[in-house]
Amino acid sequence: MTRILVNRMLGRSIRIYLVDGDATGLLTAEVMNWSGKLLVAPRTRLADLAKREEISRTGIYILAGADPDNPARDSIYVGEGDNVFKRLASHDKDPAKEFWTRCVGIISKDLNLTKAHVRYLESRLISMGHAAGRATLHNGTAPPLPPMPESDVADMEGFLEHMELVLPVLGFSFLKPKPVSKTPSAVSEQGESASPVFEFSSGDAIARAQEIDGEFVVLKGSTATLEPRSSWTSYRKLREQLVEEQRLVEIPDKQLLLFAEDVVFSSPSAGAAIVAAGNTNGRVAWKIAGSRQTYEDWHQSQLPASEPSED
Repeated sequence: MTRILVNRMLGRSIRIYLVDGDATGLLTAEVMNWSGKLLVAPRTRLADLAKREEISRTGIYILAGADPDNPARDSIYVGEGDNVFKRLASHDKDPAKEFWTRCVGIISKDLNLTKAHVRYLESRLISMGHAAGRATLHNGTAPPLPPMPESDVADMEGFLEHMELVLPVLGFSFLKPKPVSKTPSAVSEQGESASPVFEFSSGDAIARAQEIDGEFVVLKGSTATLEPRSSWTSYRKLREQLVEEQRLVEIPDKQLLLFAEDVVFSSPSAGAAIVAAGNTNGRVAWKIAGSRQTYEDWHQSQLPASEPSED
């Protein structure tokens, strides 16, 4: 399926309205020249959301909350309905979906979303969520795409692009694609940002990493120490989760773990701790490949030079 590549260097404006003046309450979000509208509410404010006329229209909805088995990840459920609020109300009574604490409904301001349209969007969102791997999706396999005219498919892909733009701003980041290691030339061509490749070794473990679009990524093929240090406290639960998910797999007879895929970490120190199996300051442990320049030095070099203070 052909997707239009958007130049990420172009600025965009998103209009977010706090319905009751409270950043943690109801809010709406819109983009100029887009027919879509998003309505976000905490689960505790469903009664207030019910007062909004738009939420009773045909649309898509997303339920979100912390994954009880892995608090670092979100739990997500994607659905559609002829009346979005009725579907939200039914999920509020469903003990199988106790996880969610926030929801977002996406409708069309011009009332042009049909049942086929929202089924198409539901299928695409579920597929994209599974591919991104950033959250635990409570949906199973995405339902098949409904048959639609070619022009409607193009319209829904355009609608989806706007949803991808707005949802992360509202705290729903499960669609963001996994970062992919890029060469400097590819980065400049695509208008994206990526650091040089960093290296870090601990005993026999050797790892490589990049900071890609603001995320620190330890690259596939890197290795990590198998036996943890007795003093290790930071990120131990995270490594257990990575092993359970088989993103880190043991190399037989090597006393090492292998990164089976690129893994995103919240910071260089998180990545270094997993590699070393011990508390580690990643900002000084990671060094640009082939040099002695640390991540910290590189990071500081990206900042504008500070002017000398006046006495």
